[in-house]
Amino acid sequence: MEALLFNVSGGFLEGIVRGYKAGLLTQNQYNNLTQCETIEDFRTQLSATDYGNFLANEPLPISTSTISDKATQLLVDQFNYLRSNSVEPLNKFLEYMTYAYMIDNVILIITGTLHGRNTNELLQRCHPLGIFDTMPALCVATNVEELYHTVLVETPLAPYFRDSVTAADLDDLNIEIIRNTLYKAYLEDFDAFCHSIGGPTADIMHRILAFEADRRALNITINSFGTQLSKEQRAKLFPTIGRLFPEGNNALARADDIDQVRQACEAIAEYRAFFESGPGARANGNGAGAGSESTANLLGDLGVSDELSAAAELEDRFFVHEVHLNKLAFLQQFQYAVFYSYIKLKEQEIRSVTWIAECIAQNARDRIHDFIPTF
Repeated sequence: MEALLFNVSGGFLEGIVRGYKAGLLTQNQYNNLTQCETIEDFRTQLSATDYGNFLANEPLPISTSTISDKATQLLVDQFNYLRSNSVEPLNKFLEYMTYAYMIDNVILIITGTLHGRNTNELLQRCHPLGIFDTMPALCVATNVEELYHTVLVETPLAPYFRDSVTAADLDDLNIEIIRNTLYKAYLEDFDAFCHSIGGPTADIMHRILAFEADRRALNITINSFGTQLSKEQRAKLFPTIGRLFPEGNNALARADDIDQVRQACEAIAEYRAFFESGPGARANGNGAGAGSESTANLLGDLGVSDELSAAAELEDRFFVHEVHLNKLAFLQQFQYAVFYSYIKLKEQEIRSVTWIAECIAQNARDRIHDFIPTF
């Protein structure tokens, strides 16, 4: 039934976002970028893609942070166009997408306030997709107590803060706990909203958000090893919408090392592959570039002392699987998940483009293929 009336309000914008997706870099274009000798060559190659002359007015030498910022601004402009032309429920769906960036921005401002930094400077570092109209009001706060009450009144994140965080929680030791608590509430709320829309939007978004929830649970577990975070506190940070919930989450809450994390994921084939050794273990065989094999340490060969490199390699595999899930979203029509998936694919493309540019700038050509292509 949703297919019958979808195009009345969403058909035009779905066509626009699928057009945006067609402009994502192809494998041949990535190959051309990796063959560039200088940043000037890199800019010339990018100008032949959908990025166009977005760096034309930048003086040489162009820094990689400038490339990342300008590419991100193109994405923000596209998102704002979609949002300004949308109606309910798509408008609310796009608003939910911005909440994740708002959480990071608010946490950044809270951290700056705790350290007595100029919050106006912090505003310049905030992600543009997480900027909201009343954000400058956060800069008025002179202490954590004022900031907490300002967040409760002035931001769309107020329900998550009110239910999860108190002013007494806002200190250096708790800041990452607060971030993960807010993300837990956000993911569960976003999933409930998608379920209320129903149809293929609910099915596809649940699959994507469930993976995001499980990824956060795994990252929280691995990063908590050797810290003061108790197992009871750790368990409270796990979202309850993932495929690991509840048995896997319970096993992760009890885990003391990487091997126990691996065992918690044994029941899910896709997650089990993240922990297998060998170059082919990267999800779906995409690897880290055209015809290249990652030389990073593989989880199957790691000891306890290598847990940091384990987390880094695991994060790469998460990104590969996330790209795969977001590409699958475009196989169905008459649903809103394509808007979410396009933003995530474009962000991954920007990370890959920035990585290639950084390798060219530092003449690190041996690592230039260690990126994750989208198509």
